[in-house]
Amino acid sequence: MTSYPYPVEEGRRDIIMSIVFTILTCGIYAFYWQYKQMECINAWLRREEYDFWKVFFLSIITCGVYYIYTKYKMAESINEIQKVNGFNVNTSLPLITILLSLFGMSLVADAIQQSEMNDWYVGA
Repeated sequence: MTSYPYPVEEGRRDIIMSIVFTILTCGIYAFYWQYKQMECINAWLRREEYDFWKVFFLSIITCGVYYIYTKYKMAESINEIQKVNGFNVNTSLPLITILLSLFGMSLVADAIQQSEMNDWYVGA
């Protein structure tokens, strides 16, 4: 049995259900989803890189600019985790994430990032 830095049942998420819950709750579930992604990335990085409440409040203050920056940084962190752990690295992930976020499709960016994160738990 493989030991992961973050529990499989918490780190691996059903992307379709996360999108459906986000739509049904008018976006509220997206905050929870983002929180869980940040927790997972922090655990895999083995450092406290992302603080949900800091991102939340700075995103409000900056009218979403800090959120887009954070999405980009999270994509870079996902690439870092992929490299360190010998997973396939999607080098275009940061660019895809920032472009989708800039064009108001951050839910799609979340889904793509979650797909990359789900791959960390293959075989679990």
